[in-house]
Amino acid sequence: MPLVHLVIGLALVEFFLFGWAVARARARFGVAAPATTGHEVFERYFRVQMNTLEQLIVFVPSIVLFARYVNAYVAGALGAVFLVGRVLYFRGYVHSAQGRHLGFMLSALPNVTLLIGAIIGTLVALGARG
Repeated sequence: MPLVHLVIGLALVEFFLFGWAVARARARFGVAAPATTGHEVFERYFRVQMNTLEQLIVFVPSIVLFARYVNAYVAGALGAVFLVGRVLYFRGYVHSAQGRHLGFMLSALPNVTLLIGAIIGTLVALGARG
């Protein structure tokens, strides 16, 4: 589980850095808080941060449950792919809205795999009890 905890920590650091990038984009493009619109490039930075938050809501509990009921090393590997996917999503989306697709897939697919595996693993564990 330490590998999984490390991956979760790195995901949270990554999210923090995305938030920092949004703050810098606010200043760079003159979008004063609390506004979330006003410059197209700023809006892409903001969407990266919000989409990452949306993904983290699924990612964190799914990776923990997958590690517990399926395999911690596989969970860590899927989590690493998720982290790389988020970086590619950030870089692609900030450059152009169309550039986000590869990064999105490389973070959404591990998330779906972790979630499905967590549910199946939990059901198997419940069945083994009865």
